[in-house]
Amino acid sequence: MATLLTVLKHGGRYDAVWVERLAAGARRFAPAFDRIVCLTDRTIACPGVEIVPLRHDWPTWWSKMEAFRPGLATGTTVLCDLDTVFAGDASALAEPGFATMEDYFHKGRVSSAFVRWHADDLAFLYERFATDPQHWMAPGSCGPVPNAVHGDQVVIDHFLHAAERPPRFLQALHPGLLDFYHPPKTAYGPLIVFIGAAKPDTATGPAHALWISGTPED
Repeated sequence: MATLLTVLKHGGRYDAVWVERLAAGARRFAPAFDRIVCLTDRTIACPGVEIVPLRHDWPTWWSKMEAFRPGLATGTTVLCDLDTVFAGDASALAEPGFATMEDYFHKGRVSSAFVRWHADDLAFLYERFATDPQHWMAPGSCGPVPNAVHGDQVVIDHFLHAAERPPRFLQALHPGLLDFYHPPKTAYGPLIVFIGAAKPDTATGPAHALWISGTPED
């Protein structure tokens, strides 16, 4: 059984609509996912999405560390950012095998926009972080890194290399699967990834149209 997992934390621009649109895109373009799960601290209801409460009040993107909690899934699991837009056949995303997206700006480093693993294989990420979250959320806790922002992916990258578990990158495993939002483009690959300030709700052209058309009611 393959599970698509996303995280919705209160306090930002995201709400249940983002979960609905991600789920609708996944059902249309990646039906190999048997389950779609949203970890959240909000009271929401999304048809076809299992809502699982967050256990910790970790701020902003740090709540994504709960995606690695043991017991959430039994087979192939993919953590996927809410601002992802499904644009074509993304079946390859549900294939088994540990992998992550490679950071767009820093080659060789992990991005947590997509992380794929099996069952509880990455539970150690959650467990190590949960022992002292304030320490790991502090800039510099992972030593010198090139990232301008100290976030969850810096810590994930640090923990994986400390455990001698460097991942393969989705861009190398599945060439063409990930595409990056760029306004002049008129066509995209199966998964549109948004970097920096760009988001689907403020996008233009086909990327925005695909995001809008993903709603169940459209």
